[in-house]
Amino acid sequence: LSAAVETQSTSSEEMVPSSPSPPPPPRVYKPCFVCQDKSSGYHYGVSSCEGCKGFFRRSIQKNMVYTCHRDKNCQINKVTRNRCQYCRLQKCFEVGMSKEVRNDRNKKKKDVKEEVVLPESYELSGELEELINKISKAHRETFPSLCQLGKYTTNSSADHRVQLDLGLWDKFSELSTKCIIKIVDFAKQLPGFTTLTIADQITLLKSACLDILMLRICTRYTPEQDTMTFSDGLTLNRTQMHNAGFGPLTDLVFAFAGQLLPLEMDDTETGLLSAICLICGRMDLEEPQKVDRLQEPLLEALKIYARRRRPNKPHMFPRMLMKVTDLRGISTKRAITLKMEIPGPMPPLIREMLENPEAFEDSSDSGDSAAAAAPLPPPAIQAIKR
Repeated sequence: LSAAVETQSTSSEEMVPSSPSPPPPPRVYKPCFVCQDKSSGYHYGVSSCEGCKGFFRRSIQKNMVYTCHRDKNCQINKVTRNRCQYCRLQKCFEVGMSKEVRNDRNKKKKDVKEEVVLPESYELSGELEELINKISKAHRETFPSLCQLGKYTTNSSADHRVQLDLGLWDKFSELSTKCIIKIVDFAKQLPGFTTLTIADQITLLKSACLDILMLRICTRYTPEQDTMTFSDGLTLNRTQMHNAGFGPLTDLVFAFAGQLLPLEMDDTETGLLSAICLICGRMDLEEPQKVDRLQEPLLEALKIYARRRRPNKPHMFPRMLMKVTDLRGISTKRAITLKMEIPGPMPPLIREMLENPEAFEDSSDSGDSAAAAAPLPPPAIQAIKR
């Protein structure tokens, strides 16, 4: 009987269902790497909130180019993140966000396939390859590399900053005039540029010439000596650059040159970026849609070329595009300070390139409308038609 009771008891215990195990605790992610807000999971390779995830996606898909109105070092947190899109996107790249990685772990399994972003094709079409080759050739023919130059220096005002060294300015203005002519030659070799009206060619050149000049000189920056080398080999240090006419913008220009170094751009990328600076939407274009159509393959060419050259660094292309915005800010200030500081006559071609409504506003009260309606001075037209 005892054995039977034990057996019955055992059977009864086996019939009692075990209590359900407690649900696993909700997964806790590290705070958003960009703004430190509460993270919703891993997006584009890093722990991030829904806001930064959406911001990064929109910025990359639309190839957005933002502008910082301060010093490009804005603090990004959940309170300030919407104040500066430029610095927010920079922070996204710095913490490692990449459009090649999608790990939205909060999606149901049935939705996972929808979240997978297939790798883009980085195969160059024959047309794009031909475009890249033409622009690379045009850049090399109008801008010798640093190793091709016989560098030389000058002792002129090398130690102390002065308001302006007229000897250096004369040399600098002479070189700048030659460089502008080279940029015109570069533009004329860009596919489609000469099919634009003469007026649009002039507008684009005047709007972008200082940008391209700045980009070119900054690619000849030597960080070990903190110098920049011009097209004839003249090498100036920071103080001499200041005294040659760069004035208070000198440190800003050198800082930009330093920011280019991590991009490790080659001549082809510099040429493509120069072409993008030149052929883009500007005020007062006669055929803006045609300019837009010419720019589209340039953007695609730079994106594919940069991606193929750096398979593990997909963020380099948008970083290069952001430098276009930086260049515009520097060249705008450069135009203003140059016009204010030069006491003597300015070479005609440089003066014409500075007469750019997008670069600065003329402070004179009279004759503005007449000047705007008057025919352009001849130097740029002569350079284009020759």
